[in-house]
Amino acid sequence: MMYAIGVDLGGTKTAAGVVSADGEVLFSETIPTLNRDGGDAILDATAALVSSLFVRAQAAGLDVAGVGVGSAGVIDAGRGVVVSATDAILGWAGTELTAGLAARLGLPPAAVRAVNDVHTHALGEAWTGAAAGTASSLLVAFGTGVGGSFVLAGHPVLGHRYAGGHVGHFASPYAFHEGQAIRCVCGGAGHVEAIASGPAIHEAYVRLGGKEPALDARGVFALAGDSDAIAIQAVGMGASAAGQAVGGLANILDPEVVVVSGGLSDAGAPWWRPMERALRAELLPALLGLPVLPAKLGNAAAMVGAARLVLTTTPS
Repeated sequence: MMYAIGVDLGGTKTAAGVVSADGEVLFSETIPTLNRDGGDAILDATAALVSSLFVRAQAAGLDVAGVGVGSAGVIDAGRGVVVSATDAILGWAGTELTAGLAARLGLPPAAVRAVNDVHTHALGEAWTGAAAGTASSLLVAFGTGVGGSFVLAGHPVLGHRYAGGHVGHFASPYAFHEGQAIRCVCGGAGHVEAIASGPAIHEAYVRLGGKEPALDARGVFALAGDSDAIAIQAVGMGASAAGQAVGGLANILDPEVVVVSGGLSDAGAPWWRPMERALRAELLPALLGLPVLPAKLGNAAAMVGAARLVLTTTPS
């Protein structure tokens, strides 16, 4: 059996694991991402992490075919370069991700592949997770930000400029306050992420007059559970915006199944119910029976999907 190492390189931590050809994570390790030290330092640390897994795989007699990476930022999958990135990882934009890792690991360039981390998350769920066995799936993740990926025939659709999946950055009628569009972290205004992300729910709670401004989104959910009316309103608004956005995307893409992921989806019924209600209210009649499922693989999804990049042909 063939194996690959899948890497989930995020803004705060980097996880990597040895994954079998049937999608099982055999063992994994996690390190902090050196997100203030620049691209070279991150590549050095990631290469050391991957090298340790190569040693463990070799000791276990496993044949590792290569390394797949799901990384934060817009990733040019053809060249393996970070096209752009937020300040969550300073100095990441412009990094030659695949070539840099390959050189540090002593691998041929073709043995290392990379895409954006939400694409690998979706690919993992499409391979062995909630969307396993489907011909197409739309995954949308709601957490610190909002991102998504459309997986078609086993490959994430990356887009002509590799920027596909930025589903948090189109207009939402919920992203307004007192007639003004709410600013988004991307520099625009009135976007889905500006109202439906975790930080946006906390900001909505404050805008609406919440009495505990020092709380984060988790605290707002706790207050909502204690019947705080403003917290309930903020959570409901964010969840409804999320559902309407996913429903609209489903109308455009007509996926076989929708998978909803991210930290907010783990909050349970107080978020899921208004989200799904708004989603289904948005659907065209032909899509009324669309399955809407919670993600299944948790933190392993991006590692599994990244390994899949190596274990199959290059994604479209």
